[in-house]
Amino acid sequence: MSFELLRTLCSTPGIPGREDAFREVVKKELSPISDESLRTDSMGNLFAVRKGSSSDARKVMLAAHMDEIGFVVRFISKEGFIYVHPLGGFDPRVLVAQRVKVYTSSGVLDGVFGIKPTHFTTVEERNKVVPLSEMFIDIGLSAEEVKGKVKIGNPVTMERDLIQMGHFYTGKTLDDRVGVYVMLEAFKRFKSSSDDIYAVATVQEEIGVRGARTATFGLVPDFGIALDITIAADIPGVDERDHCVKMGAGVGIKVLDSLSVSHAGMVDFLCYLAEKYSIPYQLEVLPSGGTDAGAMQASRAGMPVCTLSIPCRYTHSVAESVHKDDVESTIRLLTVFLEHSDECRF
Repeated sequence: MSFELLRTLCSTPGIPGREDAFREVVKKELSPISDESLRTDSMGNLFAVRKGSSSDARKVMLAAHMDEIGFVVRFISKEGFIYVHPLGGFDPRVLVAQRVKVYTSSGVLDGVFGIKPTHFTTVEERNKVVPLSEMFIDIGLSAEEVKGKVKIGNPVTMERDLIQMGHFYTGKTLDDRVGVYVMLEAFKRFKSSSDDIYAVATVQEEIGVRGARTATFGLVPDFGIALDITIAADIPGVDERDHCVKMGAGVGIKVLDSLSVSHAGMVDFLCYLAEKYSIPYQLEVLPSGGTDAGAMQASRAGMPVCTLSIPCRYTHSVAESVHKDDVESTIRLLTVFLEHSDECRF
C-alpha cells in the first residue's frame, strides 16, 4: 500500500459539486491502466475501464465517491466574519476551534471556526451544543479585506493532515478517499477478468448519491460494488450489539443499510471468496447511513449490488480513523472478486 498516495487523496479538496481538483489526481492514477481514454460525464463522474477477455463480457461497475463533506460561504458579516452552509453531515460538536481552508479566486485562505468565548457564556450555554448557524469563520483579516477576497458560494473544507497512528490511518476525508484508494489499488492489481471492469469515481454522494445515480443510468452495468467506509462503533459507551463492525477484524461485506439491500448472491459469493483466499471479513448491517450502492441498485431497471466497507471510527470528523489491515483486506477481496467475477452468476 502507498501511504503517500492515500495522504495525497485525503489532502486534495473536493466538496460536492467542486470535485475538479480531486478528479485530476484520480485521472493521473487511472490513465496509465485504463484500456480506453478516461471520460467524464456532465455531472463530473470519472470513468475508466479494463476490458474483459470474454466475447460476452458483462459490465461490472465499481463506485467510490470523490466528494468530501464541507461547506460553502453563505454570508459575510459587516465585521468580516464568515457564515457557512453545510454540504454533508458534519456534527457541530466536532467543529469548534477547528482550522479550515476557504477557496477563493485569489487563492486559499486559512481560517478557524469560532464561537463566543466561554468567559462570556452562562453555564447553560456552555453545556449545550452550538449549532452551525451560530458558528462563524475568522480568517484573520479586516472586514474590507475579507469582502474583497471572499464571495458567497466559495468552498470551505476542514484542515487536518493524514497521519499514521499506531495501526491506524487517521485524518480528514477518509470518507471516502480511502474507498477511492481501494478502488485504485484493486484496479491496478487484478491480473485479468472475463468481464469489463469499470472504475467510476463518483460525485455528490454526500448530498444524495447523485453522481452514482447518473453514472449508473448512463453506463447500464450488469452488477456492481460500491466502496465506502462504515461505522465502527467499537468504542466505550456503545453496546456491543451496536458495534456494526470492529476495527482490525477485516473488510465489511454489507448486508444492508438505509439505502440498499445487498444482493444475497453477491454477499454469499464475496464471503466464499474471502474464506477461500483467507481474507478476514465481517458481515455488516448498518441501521443508518448509505452508500452509492443505493443509487446503483435502483437506476434504470435495477441491478445486483453490494458494498465493501472499510471500518471507520469517528466518521464525519477530522479524526476519521481506519485500520491498515482492514484497508488491505478490502483491496485483496476486491481484487480476487474482479479476477473471478465471471463466477458470480444470478
